[in-house]
Amino acid sequence: MLRLLGSRRQLCDGLSRRDLLHIGGLGLYGVTLAQAQQIAQAATSDSGLPGFGKAKSCILLFLFGAAPQHETFDPKPEAPLEIQGELREIATSIPGIAFGEGLPRTAAIADRLTTIRSMTHAFPLHCVAYALSGMPAYTTNLEAAPRAPEHWPYVGSVADYCWSRQAAAAGPEGVPRHIGLPWVFNSQVDDLGLLAGPYAAFLGQEYDPVWGKFEGQATRIAPKARHEQAKEYTDPYAAIDPRCRFVLEGASRLPEQVNLSRFNLRQQLLEQIDSARQTADRAATERNYTGHQARALSLLTSPQVRDALDVEREPAALRERYGHTLFGQSCLAARRLVEAGSRFVTVFWDSFGTYFSGGWDTHQNHYPRLKEYLLPGFDAAFASLILDLEQRGLLDETLVLCLSEHGRTPQIDSKPQGAARHHWSQVYSMTMAGGGVKRGAVVGRSDRIGGSVADTPISPKDIHATTYHLLGIDPQTLMYDRQGRPFPVAGEGHVRSELLA
Repeated sequence: MLRLLGSRRQLCDGLSRRDLLHIGGLGLYGVTLAQAQQIAQAATSDSGLPGFGKAKSCILLFLFGAAPQHETFDPKPEAPLEIQGELREIATSIPGIAFGEGLPRTAAIADRLTTIRSMTHAFPLHCVAYALSGMPAYTTNLEAAPRAPEHWPYVGSVADYCWSRQAAAAGPEGVPRHIGLPWVFNSQVDDLGLLAGPYAAFLGQEYDPVWGKFEGQATRIAPKARHEQAKEYTDPYAAIDPRCRFVLEGASRLPEQVNLSRFNLRQQLLEQIDSARQTADRAATERNYTGHQARALSLLTSPQVRDALDVEREPAALRERYGHTLFGQSCLAARRLVEAGSRFVTVFWDSFGTYFSGGWDTHQNHYPRLKEYLLPGFDAAFASLILDLEQRGLLDETLVLCLSEHGRTPQIDSKPQGAARHHWSQVYSMTMAGGGVKRGAVVGRSDRIGGSVADTPISPKDIHATTYHLLGIDPQTLMYDRQGRPFPVAGEGHVRSELLA
């Protein structure tokens, strides 16, 4: 059945002529009449695939800046040195399959993963909004415009929207169904404003993630992102003091100087002001605002979410295995949130201090940053998360995705110092586990230098369609923007049977 979100109509035989004509007017958004027909036909063909609804929750790990395929999941030991680079391959728990030597713990759990070596798309930009949504195209102008009307909702917001309309998927009281860690995306840099990415777009801000906020002390200076970088940053992704915690951004606790009676008085005044708003346009805004307010008030006094975010409740040895880094403790908090009832948790390895060449965007100092900073922190956190979920009996019902916006160039550049790899979206890698995904699989193949897809191209849209399928969301679902125009939730994506158990 094709369910049209935002509409009372339900169609059993695909799209009506009126719907197709409606979609046919979306050329500006990249959806033509012919494409709409193909989407509907492809979605119908996906309906009999296994694993629908196998995953009760999803943890999405996003390595912002773009992790290199050569040093992670697709090493090229037979390629020339300028391709294979300084790091060598290491055997995994899958016979005949190697990962980069900087991921020994991840290599040991490869038999729990499905690794994709043939991810591809057309936009070698920091296109987080594109990589995490069904939007058909992307431009650099959209990167610094997170509320631009061209954006589509990101995968977590779509799932949240769908679940909000299912009584059985409501989840426990006092726990956010949809949350982002460790802070509002790209909010901890000195040189740029917020970026487009993990937002609900035309679904409304009510379906943006609730954001966590890290409170703790970084203890180590990260290797410089650029030689000309004047300031060094003590970076929490490099190391943190174990005495740390997460709270909720803007809704975690009352300011210390505001007691409960004063807070309740403020709330009464807010309600009086709210009731005075009369116009239709403002009424629409108020509905959205009221939803935010109710959610914030609920979480503000919730012991469940406070406990779930308190990683200090975990045994010291387990925290050490995850790593005393921001990414490690964020992954641990994600597991605790899923245990408490959260359905979609996104953890970003984000830029810190400087946006330009920050995070995994290694335009300079590629190998110092990988060896001393990026790979060790990721390896400990990711492997520990998978094993922790497995040991607790949660992996089979928790879908774990680990991806970036693209990959990096096959050939290392020839800078006199700090050689690097640059943006490359023709082929890159990602990995996933749990929740209806195959174990010990490697899907797709790049060419001999890791520069293009040799077989089985898979797009971010395919990953989203597969994610929705595993989460029990019909990939045929359409969502409507504020003008009533329909959009397929995963764009032109297909559920990929190669990934399903």
